[in-house]
Amino acid sequence: MLEKRHTLPGERQRWLPAPSVLSAVMVAGLCLLPMVSVAVAAMVGSLETLAQLAETVLRRYALTTLWLLLAVMALTATVGTVTAWLVTMTQFPGRRVLEVVLVLPLAFPAYVLAYAYTHVLDHPGVVQTALREVSGWGPRDYWFPEIRSLGGAAAMLALVLYPYVYLLARAAFKSQSGRAFSAARALGRSPLRTFWSVSLPMARPAIAAGTMLVAMETIADYGTVSYFGVQTFAVGIYTSWFTLADRAAAAQLSLALLGFALLLTVLERISRGRASYANGRVQDEMPRFQLTGGRAAMAFAACAIPAILGSLLPAAMLGQMALGSEQDLLSPRYLAFIRNSITLGAIAAVVTVAAALLLGSLDRTRPTGLTAGALYVGRMGYAVPGGVIAVGLLVPFAALDNGMDALFRAQFGISTGLLFTGSIWLLVAAYMIRFMAAAIGSYEGGAATMNTNMDLAARVLGQNRWGVVRRVHFPLLRPSLLTALLIVFVDVMKELPATLIMRPFNFDTLAVQAHRLASDERLEGAAVPSLVIAAIGLLPVILLCRQIGRDRS
Repeated sequence: MLEKRHTLPGERQRWLPAPSVLSAVMVAGLCLLPMVSVAVAAMVGSLETLAQLAETVLRRYALTTLWLLLAVMALTATVGTVTAWLVTMTQFPGRRVLEVVLVLPLAFPAYVLAYAYTHVLDHPGVVQTALREVSGWGPRDYWFPEIRSLGGAAAMLALVLYPYVYLLARAAFKSQSGRAFSAARALGRSPLRTFWSVSLPMARPAIAAGTMLVAMETIADYGTVSYFGVQTFAVGIYTSWFTLADRAAAAQLSLALLGFALLLTVLERISRGRASYANGRVQDEMPRFQLTGGRAAMAFAACAIPAILGSLLPAAMLGQMALGSEQDLLSPRYLAFIRNSITLGAIAAVVTVAAALLLGSLDRTRPTGLTAGALYVGRMGYAVPGGVIAVGLLVPFAALDNGMDALFRAQFGISTGLLFTGSIWLLVAAYMIRFMAAAIGSYEGGAATMNTNMDLAARVLGQNRWGVVRRVHFPLLRPSLLTALLIVFVDVMKELPATLIMRPFNFDTLAVQAHRLASDERLEGAAVPSLVIAAIGLLPVILLCRQIGRDRS
């Protein structure tokens, strides 16, 4: 239950000091700017462009995005829920190892899996080549599932996104009281029927929240769908912006995708508001029941298959591909890719966590409508795909650059060039908007353990509000803030659409290099930067695994 905030006796609510107000307004305004600018650019764009989109590609984009979304949500909800229930409620050989291994696919971007599986399963790949050699069939004598398809894209996304559902569902199952489960078993219900009638309904809010996170990641994906040739809104935005050079079309497609993302956010809020998590007590811990024989083997396979397909097998395939590649990871060119990626990730992580700390601390130390609104706007960025944020920032800042350049040419005869759109700082701003919600979530997770009496005691002892934040909050929040830094850093390393659209000239990252090589069908070369991205992505996963180990003990 949330604690009610208090103020010192006789203290009146008043406006925050001007610098704090200005900082909160600037951060919230920057987070809101992409949505506003996309809407404005779409409204002032040519209606002929919109009519042409409606006649040609809009219907295909909408239907493809919808079918992909439904397929990924169904797969992740099923796999995440079943595996979470098995490792939480049952006992079988290998359960403790699988409990941790099931989290590993979070380290892999979906487009990395797409490169690995295409190299193996495509027509010239190892699997089909061996099949033709063994059977003697020709290329047209057999049917094989097409990896470059809507179904293939859904499978790749589901393999890396199911841990969202798994982690939340696992926590929900662990927190349930064992009394209802034991009562159902005492009334003669089988474990499976008890799962359907008792455990699953109680965990539904957590499963719905995880599935909505998966949905937002799915509509934001560009690398996987573009490589597989699946025509979604994300692909349409990039094509309109770069290939067709039609900014109005890109803005209008971005507005449609933004509306869809915000609708998902509203649905997630509604589902969370109508249901609550069922928290059990320690003495009511859920009983585990032992699986043996065939049931134990089936449970092991159900948990091992998604973990192997989502992490272990792709890592082995990428390693084999990298060994046959001519790409030199230690060459000056690749070292520049690594340096650029680390630089962007480090700067964006520090800026994002600092902004989240500012908004969260303001809302805690002096709650007002302004601070609450700024915090809410900061969370909205996670629902906005990276491509939409990129378009929403480039449109106004490109106009600002052009206006300043024209002014200085007219007044002083000099050109200012691209002050904003030609720098990495606008790209860092896009990352901050995109991943602010993750940093705020980490902050709120740590702040939930701090009683407001600590704040009051520090104020009585003479600390001002920022003294309370510096000397009380920050030491207690240090683990949460470090986790937030790491999560944002890794997310920036994996982010592709915003980086592709907004990166400065001749400033490529590992993700961009992997995408470029894969687009040229140089999959063995793409394996090298992909492996580095996956290795760095293991850092937050290791933190999650340590947390799982502490929960188990």
